[in-house]
Amino acid sequence: MKPAAINDMFRRLQAANPEPKSELDYVNPYTLLVAVVLSAQATDAGVNKATRALFERVTTPQGMLDLGEEGLREHIKTIGLFNTKAKNVIKLSEILVREHGGEVPRDREALEKLPGVGRKTANVVLNVAFGEETMAVDTHIFRVSNRLGLAPGKTPEQVEAGLLKAIPKPFLRHAHHWLILHGRYVCKARKPDCDRCPIADLCTAAEKWVA
Repeated sequence: MKPAAINDMFRRLQAANPEPKSELDYVNPYTLLVAVVLSAQATDAGVNKATRALFERVTTPQGMLDLGEEGLREHIKTIGLFNTKAKNVIKLSEILVREHGGEVPRDREALEKLPGVGRKTANVVLNVAFGEETMAVDTHIFRVSNRLGLAPGKTPEQVEAGLLKAIPKPFLRHAHHWLILHGRYVCKARKPDCDRCPIADLCTAAEKWVA
């Protein structure tokens, strides 16, 4: 996509949703971190259902340690890979208490050292909790970026670098959510809803799906 089309694309997405929000429920940076770790290979809706009661009881790393791994497993047993995720959440909570005073660090390197936290998770936390202009490339963003010709790449890292370079700075703060929501609800994997897409005329996809 050409720079003018990219600018127009994000201008339209912004007009339709000026302040996009994460669809994961959370109450502070720590619960956001936990929710994102739990969301790997799971839906946001499924995670929210499992964490509703959990976050009413636990909102800090120390609170999670007091609950314990077995107690955490009971809350999240409906989520895929819950045993491994429970171990990671307890371990990362221990590190936060021991090394960061119980606070979530606003630092990518420190975040990525936590069990269960990769680059995508760190980017989500930095963006949503701290307002950093990061780009967490999930399956939706990867697909949309390649399909639209916005930031083609063979790996999430390539797409991330391309997006950070291509997206005009005024839109970077919320671009992550605009692209995720667009991919989740409009530019879907199997059958995109091109007939209701607000940027269909800007799209460079080789094939369009029109009802």
